[in-house]
Parts: sequence; structure tokens; C-alpha cells
Amino acid sequence: MIPYDLKQIRGMVFDVDGVLSSPLVFLIADQPTRTANIKDGYAMQLAVKRGFQMAIITGGRSETVRKRYEGLGIQDVYMGQATKITTLTQWMSKYALKPEEVLYMGDDIPDYQAMKLVGCSCCPKDAAEEIKDIATYVSPVEGGMGCARDVVRQVLLAHDCWMSDDKAFGW
Repeated sequence: MIPYDLKQIRGMVFDVDGVLSSPLVFLIADQPTRTANIKDGYAMQLAVKRGFQMAIITGGRSETVRKRYEGLGIQDVYMGQATKITTLTQWMSKYALKPEEVLYMGDDIPDYQAMKLVGCSCCPKDAAEEIKDIATYVSPVEGGMGCARDVVRQVLLAHDCWMSDDKAFGW
């Protein structure tokens, strides 16, 4: 369980490589190819339906990544972000979110500053040691294997909106 008052959370932000996708990038036909976990996607689209602000902040530039997460209803997909804290701060301002109202899940050094800013910082089991050291919660699940589902589910449970009505049983 995440040792944080998850009832405070109004917004969730996720990195892609190593969090929403496997830490492995397949180099096929000169285009890096990533994976996406279906269970993560289900939980994320449900959080959007429940009114949570959701964002993706990634250093990558793959349009298939944008298409995947926009297809789940996530309007704020930020690509090619070398310095994530700047984008995170702007996103929080856009929705008037306080740091204690934000959960951020990252796995490596580019996520460090952003994770230090928010109230609830999370990472997958196989995150870099420096990230594990500052995380509020280290998921028992590896990146790309459902770690986002783990944290989103806990947030939705805390808000009593996981499997609570018909919205939960469809895409």
C-alpha cells in the first residue's frame, strides 16, 4: 500500500519508457518500438472517466505513444521533454494542482526533480536506485508490467471509485 493519503490525489503523471513500457526498446526498421500494458491502460482510462487529471511526460518522440494515451482519454501528452520538472510545473498550474495533490511515477534520473516536487512519488520495482531512494512508494511490479495499474488502482480505491458503478466495467 502506498504510504500516503491518496484521497488528496487529483492528478497523476507518468513517464513512458521503463514505467508504462518495458525498459527494453526494440530497434526495428530504424524506429524504436515500445510496449504498452493493457491493464495499465484500463486503469488509466477509468481514472480519466472518474475526473482525475492525467498526464504523460516523456523524453521520447514516438507518435504511437501519443496515439495510445490520447486514445485512453489522456489529453495532456507531452513528448520530447528533456527537463520534465518544467512541464510538470506548467501542467500543475494549468489545473491549479498543489504538489500534495499530484502522484508522479518515474523510473530514472530524468524523473528525479519532478518526483521531488510532488506529494506522492512512485516508481516501479526495477527503477534506478536513486529514484527508489526518493520514492514515496516502490511498486512490487516492474516497469511495463502493470506498475501504473498498481498505483492508479490504489488511488481509485482510496476515492471509492474502483469497480463502483457501470463506468468501471467497460472501455
